[in-house]
Amino acid sequence: MTKLSQPGLAAKKYIEELILPSDPLRPLWNRENLIFRKIPKWNYIDNCMMTALLTIYETSGDERLLAYAVRFIGAYMDSRGGIPTLCPDDFNLDNINGGKNLLRLARLTGREIYLTAAEELINGQLARQPRLACGNFWHKAIYPHQIWLDGTYMALPFMAEYGLLTCRPELIEDVCSQLRNIRKLMRDPVTGLYCHGYDETKSMNWADPDTGLSQEFWLRAMGWMSAALADLAELVPEEPLFGEMLTDLLSSLSAAALEDGMLLQLPMHPEIEENYPETSGTLLFAYSALKASRLGICGHELREAGSRALCTVTDKYITSDSQGIPVLGNICLMAGLGPGRDGSAEYYLSEKIVENDAKGIAPFLMACNELELIPE
Repeated sequence: MTKLSQPGLAAKKYIEELILPSDPLRPLWNRENLIFRKIPKWNYIDNCMMTALLTIYETSGDERLLAYAVRFIGAYMDSRGGIPTLCPDDFNLDNINGGKNLLRLARLTGREIYLTAAEELINGQLARQPRLACGNFWHKAIYPHQIWLDGTYMALPFMAEYGLLTCRPELIEDVCSQLRNIRKLMRDPVTGLYCHGYDETKSMNWADPDTGLSQEFWLRAMGWMSAALADLAELVPEEPLFGEMLTDLLSSLSAAALEDGMLLQLPMHPEIEENYPETSGTLLFAYSALKASRLGICGHELREAGSRALCTVTDKYITSDSQGIPVLGNICLMAGLGPGRDGSAEYYLSEKIVENDAKGIAPFLMACNELELIPE
């Protein structure tokens, strides 16, 4: 393998060599589907990549990117705007992530079918989503009475954008209320970092019997949350909550970064030999910090932290294979909480590490795009 330098060059190669050639029903970046031989269906991983592609399209104007996103999303929709492989009764917040792409495609193409699909995510699932006593969504039906930080990115920006589009301010207030609860329940006052999960029953094997919290700060979960806050701050700039929470979280993550700007899979455990610099979470941090700087939310120091993280990932963790395709390493394939996943440091460090998964490539592309948008 050879080294690639400069984030923008690597981003262009990803688009040309990996994304645009991919079959929508067997995309090269969905490592979970390829490893576990899953049947193709609507999922958050592929929609992360479509979000990145459409974001770059709006900056570059490259019509191939819009055409590919239309083709990709269309492969998972029927002629009436339904999504046959999505089961609303799973109450899986991950499935809501693609809603932001439906709203963007509706705006970019003028086609009502995308709004129809987006409305089904709202009315068919979120309007019926079970909630904790505090008012926050359950993460999934199979994870009852639980908040996971991942869900902030998967559902809340879409919910707020739909609220803006349909003049439903109560949806935006719902988003704010859920974030305030997460700050109250899941933020560690000493480090400013957030626990991955909260169980209101305090009965899960991973939950502290007094607080209901999981025991570790998992990087990518906090990366999802920082990206959600950055996107919400752009959508609703008049709401100070998003910027306040974002600045606080980015500052706390920055304080835990290594000298080269990378963040560890478990940021507060540099003493554990098996701990490692994890690229997907680091790139979500980079994207959020660069976007926060562009929006005027944070200052030069966090902008530099985001830029340093992006450049370090490019220089140290992206190589090129024999066919010229970039290869991003050090991506945690998945992590969660539940049976067999006790939320311990040993658990998070035992999860599979992969290359070229969209959970790393998509935030890389979005961070590269933010770097392009910031004026010199």
